[in-house]
Amino acid sequence: MHDWGTEMKRRAFIGLLGGAATWPLVARALEPAMPTIGFFGTTAAATWTPWTPAFVQRLRELGWIEGRTAAIEWRWAEGRSERFAEIAAELVRLKVDVIVTSGGGVPAARQATSIIPIVFALAADPLGGGLVASLSRPGGNVTGLSQQAADVAGKRLEILREILPRFRRLAVLTDVGIAQSVIETDEVLAAARPLGVEVAKLEIRHAEDIAPAFGALEGGADALYVCTGPLVNSNRTLINTLANGARLPTIHGSRPYVEAGGLVSYGPDITDMFRRAAEYVDKILRGAKPGDLPVEQPSKFELVINLKTARALGLDIPATLLGLADVVIE
Repeated sequence: MHDWGTEMKRRAFIGLLGGAATWPLVARALEPAMPTIGFFGTTAAATWTPWTPAFVQRLRELGWIEGRTAAIEWRWAEGRSERFAEIAAELVRLKVDVIVTSGGGVPAARQATSIIPIVFALAADPLGGGLVASLSRPGGNVTGLSQQAADVAGKRLEILREILPRFRRLAVLTDVGIAQSVIETDEVLAAARPLGVEVAKLEIRHAEDIAPAFGALEGGADALYVCTGPLVNSNRTLINTLANGARLPTIHGSRPYVEAGGLVSYGPDITDMFRRAAEYVDKILRGAKPGDLPVEQPSKFELVINLKTARALGLDIPATLLGLADVVIE
């Protein structure tokens, strides 16, 4: 005799199992989509180490783990400013939740979107460059970290004078295609005037302009000031090789240039700035509006000296300067 009660229970149980199989699907559909960070690097990936690992590490500490709680779309322009607009447009098409970039990437991203929040890890003069309405209340969709601090160019020239007491003529390598590089050159010119230092500008736009720029100098300088930017960053080893070959002591804006054979750098701790950029991203992903987040100015500066390069150039670095250095490369 067929037990209809048992059959009904069996069918109900199978039905329940069938329903259970759909529960994870329903739950997954209810989960919010993972936020996506569009990371727009203006140089090659290799030239931004150790900065990007510091950025990713700080995101992890704040709960944003790549591939688990957040996605990161990495894009690299390889130092070619003609690619900036195309990369910015691609990240906007992907509908990322926030774009992180630096320098010349900021105007390109800003032109591509007035809606997606943009965080700059580095910008030479965000106020003067028209990126923000004010440092305390940026307004719009852009905020981040300014590299600008009072008289950094002047301090760099003072460092050169410590090393080269009789220095009278300075060459400045400028990427004229990048606003931050042009702004920095103007600062150098203003700082050189009261010191009675003559300035020769070496203007470049592409990697192939670098060697001819050195050729045009014809030994008429005591030192070389390298203005920061994606093109010079991507070609920093070449620039230092040419400068050292021409027996030109170099001064730079950050440590990686000195690790690539430059003589000395003085500037903001960029690794720290990328960590702080991750904090901006965290606030924005949690609902803050970029226009309400004040632009921060550098709080940590570092002096880096390459003694190997100094010896090759036959230079004695004063003990007082070595005592002030944060990093000395032997």
